[in-house]
Amino acid sequence: MAVNIEVTKGASENNLSVLRRFQKRVQSAGILMKVREKRYSERIKSENVKRAKTLAYLKKKEHINELLKQGKLNELQKFGKKRR
Repeated sequence: MAVNIEVTKGASENNLSVLRRFQKRVQSAGILMKVREKRYSERIKSENVKRAKTLAYLKKKEHINELLKQGKLNELQKFGKKRR
């Protein structure tokens, strides 16, 4: 859905008024709103990606719990940084 907005300069019209008219037309067409909506949108993750991420998380959690049981890791080191 491409929208081309064209503004032509009149004979006795200055650049600022042409720019102002252009901005008004862009704003009324809603182009900037659509671009800003799309800017930070993310694709929906597939089921395989979700499953792989969950499995990796569970594997890491299991490994950390094993290290805690063996005494090789204390509770504060579990989070990566020291909490104050």
